Amino acid sequence: MTQGRPLLNRRLDGFGTTIFAEMSALAVRTGSINLGQGFPDTDGPEEIREAAVRALRDGHGNQYPPGPGIPELRTAIADHQQRRYGISYDPDTEVLVTTGATEAIAAAMLALLEPGDEVIAFEPFYDSYAACIAMAGGVRVPLTLRAPDFRPDLDALRDAITPRTRLLLLNSPHNPTGMVLTREELTTIARLAVEHDLLVVTDEVYEHLVFEGEHIPPASLPGMRDRTVSISSAGKTFSYTGWKVGWVTSTAPLVTAVRSAKQFLTYVSSGPFQYAIAEALRLPDAYFDDFRAELQRKRDLLGNGLRAAGFEVYQPQGTYFITTDIAPFGEKDAYAFCRTLPERCGVVAIPNSVFYDDPEAGRSQVRFAFCKKDDVLREASARLRRLAS
Repeated sequence: MTQGRPLLNRRLDGFGTTIFAEMSALAVRTGSINLGQGFPDTDGPEEIREAAVRALRDGHGNQYPPGPGIPELRTAIADHQQRRYGISYDPDTEVLVTTGATEAIAAAMLALLEPGDEVIAFEPFYDSYAACIAMAGGVRVPLTLRAPDFRPDLDALRDAITPRTRLLLLNSPHNPTGMVLTREELTTIARLAVEHDLLVVTDEVYEHLVFEGEHIPPASLPGMRDRTVSISSAGKTFSYTGWKVGWVTSTAPLVTAVRSAKQFLTYVSSGPFQYAIAEALRLPDAYFDDFRAELQRKRDLLGNGLRAAGFEVYQPQGTYFITTDIAPFGEKDAYAFCRTLPERCGVVAIPNSVFYDDPEAGRSQVRFAFCKKDDVLREASARLRRLAS
């Protein structure tokens, strides 16, 4: 080692290859059905793909687009927020286009945290949350969501707030559990944020995949617009996850702060795809309704298959994912279970245990993605029934 020090920054100690890369590589190596990583196995609307091709051919976005994002997309994002949720944003000062939601989360943490600031986040958390908080020098404070319904304990949230708390990091619909925050829960969270003068960063990438309940942006609640950084993206809604087009909406001062960090990450990206997503956000409501209904049907298809295979299934209210428990098989270690599942059944899943700070809280939970073709979900369900034999 040079200078006798480890090469990796100590803030990233323990953050190796992501579980998604590991399990996807395992799927390729074993020829298994990949129900681990959350990407569809079919592309989104053909007219949106053609919009990207047209932008490429017409030379739109082939060179560096504007740092905040192309005006057409920023306007479409602002219009979407107004049309769907009644929240007004100035596309010139209150909207920022990012390289997917992942960069938006990273930029928000780097911009808004000082070393030692505490961030309260729902546990299990999407894996980039922990890494981004660590890179910013923050301290993550988990609020554990527990089976079977994964509702947040709001008394525990109140008790977790200290003078060092800077920010609440919310995710609804929640990955990996599929929990969707209710208006009552969000109202209580909003009151706490206002009372303690906290910033709120919200990950809303599954906003159009709510099967039970409704999606309520925290920024729409009293006292929240001026303290909330809302994040979403196109990948999950339009089934073009590889395009990596995300965005931030907030007040001009907060967007400026996030942009100050974002400009030194990618600066700009996804030029031609930005033009396509500007068109996608203007699709009629029927598209969003049909998309949600189709994914709900797939949820039920895989959920029934998992129950028939012997899993305990926790019905998700939203997202791409179903969380299950492997205890009915006499199994306790989700990570070990997922490492051997390809050899046993030819299926890859994700152990929820890697998303917890508390190693016992999700020790026996396994997540499956249902954003796949029907025949893939049926075949995976058939293969998983071998576990009972």
